Amino acid sequence: MMGTTLDTEMKPGNRKGRPNYPVEFKRQLAAAACEAGVSVSKLSMANGVNANMVIKWRREYRAGLLDDMPDARTTLLPVVLTEASPMAAPTAATARAPATASIAVEIIFADAVVRVHEGVDAALLRTIFQSLRP
Repeated sequence: MMGTTLDTEMKPGNRKGRPNYPVEFKRQLAAAACEAGVSVSKLSMANGVNANMVIKWRREYRAGLLDDMPDARTTLLPVVLTEASPMAAPTAATARAPATASIAVEIIFADAVVRVHEGVDAALLRTIFQSLRP
């Protein structure tokens, strides 16, 4: 894809005059930058984009982050609301029951703390992290 120029329509930026490029344009440039023998510098110059942006998009593309961008598709998480019930006093059997060991990881991500216990669904975890991304 040497000398390839992709057609794109830039949207006006939301901060400091920086443009927001469409996700499909980012994905196409990143895929082109992943091909063998392609110069990121030449590709970016041909498309009027900074080479650092193409490198960033290539990294995101390889990590699978350009597949499901938050603005491209919104994923809702299931929520179940229940009525609060009064706390019952623990019985002797529950008070003596030994606590089972479980594996847990605590991840501090932006302004949120995510506690992940064993057996969590990977797709759900990915959706949570994508929703926390700035």
